[in-house]
This record gives sequence, C-alpha cells and structure tokens, in this order.
Amino acid sequence: MINGVTIKNLEVKKDERGWFAEILRADEIDNPVFGQVYITTATPEQTKGKHYHTRKTEWFCVVKGNGLLTLIDNDSGERQEIELGGGNMVTVKIPPKVWHAIKNNGKDEMYLIAHISEQYNPEDPDTISEER
Repeated sequence: MINGVTIKNLEVKKDERGWFAEILRADEIDNPVFGQVYITTATPEQTKGKHYHTRKTEWFCVVKGNGLLTLIDNDSGERQEIELGGGNMVTVKIPPKVWHAIKNNGKDEMYLIAHISEQYNPEDPDTISEER
C-alpha cells in the first residue's frame, strides 16, 4: 500500500427507500479548513485525473457505477490499483505527491464524489498533469 493512502470501508445501510453511507467525516480530515467538495461523472472507458498535487489531499468515492483508481507514489514509484463503486463501497484518501487517475471500467456512467483539502484557485492550482 502506498504510504499515506487509506481506504475506508463504508457501512452501507439499505432499506426499501434506497441506501445511505457516510463518505467522509470531519474527524477523518487532517486539515480543519473545509476545502471543496465536487461531483464528476465519466462515461464508460473514460479516464479522469492523470495528475498529482504537491500539497492537496483528496478523498474519492464512487457512488454509482464502477471505477478503477490508479495511484503512483512520486517518491517510491510504487503503483496501486483500487476498484471503487459497485461491490466495493469505499472512500480512498489520496495524499500529496501521489499521481492519480480513475477510469470508468463499467458499462454505465460513473459518479465520483470527491473532497479536496483546498478549493481550486486558478492562480495557484497545485495540479500537475502528466500521462503515465
């Protein structure tokens, strides 16, 4: 496992109305600053991300569909792949200096909810894009 990456198994509570899961709680965030929450979708076979941050931490959770999250530690070169969504309801914490990309490897649109430790600032994006 890549240093600093954590995987939280979600307790999914289901009933006739649907399901409920706590994706991320305040006591699981190292920095007390709120940052930003966003949702993004990807059509089948599409990949999002392909970047890393020098100071930001992100948390990913696929709430609909399926995704394959690829992580590469910039310091050690260690690589890790994690299935998200569908049968593996987890939240993954991605620390700074870990390159990440998520590919929709399912048949339907994928919905990803993410929290990032700082809100996006176009003057200082802290997003280093690169293919790997």
